[in-house]
Amino acid sequence: MQLIERGHGAPLVFIPGLQGRWEYAAITVDALARHFRVVTASLCDEPSSGGTFEPERGLDTYGDYIVGLMDRAAVARAVVCGLSFGGLVALNVASRFPDRVSSLVLASTPGPGFHLRKRHEFYARLPWVFGPVFLAETPFRAAAEIRRALPEARDRRAFGWSMIRAGARAPLSPTRMARRARAIQHYDIATACRRIEAPTLVLTGEPALDFVVNTGTSEQYARLITNSRHVVLERTGHQGSLTRPEAFVDLVRRFVENTHHAAA
Repeated sequence: MQLIERGHGAPLVFIPGLQGRWEYAAITVDALARHFRVVTASLCDEPSSGGTFEPERGLDTYGDYIVGLMDRAAVARAVVCGLSFGGLVALNVASRFPDRVSSLVLASTPGPGFHLRKRHEFYARLPWVFGPVFLAETPFRAAAEIRRALPEARDRRAFGWSMIRAGARAPLSPTRMARRARAIQHYDIATACRRIEAPTLVLTGEPALDFVVNTGTSEQYARLITNSRHVVLERTGHQGSLTRPEAFVDLVRRFVENTHHAAA
């Protein structure tokens, strides 16, 4: 089983998004590692993870893998932070293994009522054909958000090159991404939310800048989960944890510290 560890301090498990590979969130992992002991890995259906994947079990198989990852890292209880699709995996862990989760962070996570856009539903039926089209569209869909989050051209270039390097190191699988996207629509999010005991931070970007998820569905977590709060990471959309990692981490750090003090 793959195990990536960075930093020192309170343990935080970071679960990557739809791409499945932790390398695409390395910027976020490194920023979090300045304040936490970060444990992460690619999702269990990625060959590099060394995990076991049972497609018929849906989100549960991803959740079991994360708990196994915590066991391997000797982490009994941790902050669990999931990005986008990874937020649903984090939700699954917190709903099924409440004793393992001290705090829950859902970042840009699809909420109840989420549906793929018609075009993306079509892509998901033939991912080996239309996957490259979806990936080619991404820079254009994200352009407005990136310009807002990174007003300096040199910063945008640096960010772009970091994503290109991640792509070279960790090639994407459109087939696996399509399977994960379809799994979102079959997961009973509302029931999982009712089982959550951990204090929860729901983080979204600005509605007009999120080109992937309707933030209105994400905001519903703050109503469905007891002891939760919703915060907007300004000047970002779906990619806020990558384009403004320090601001993202500051919100997470303050939330965890406040939660700890309240519990004490």
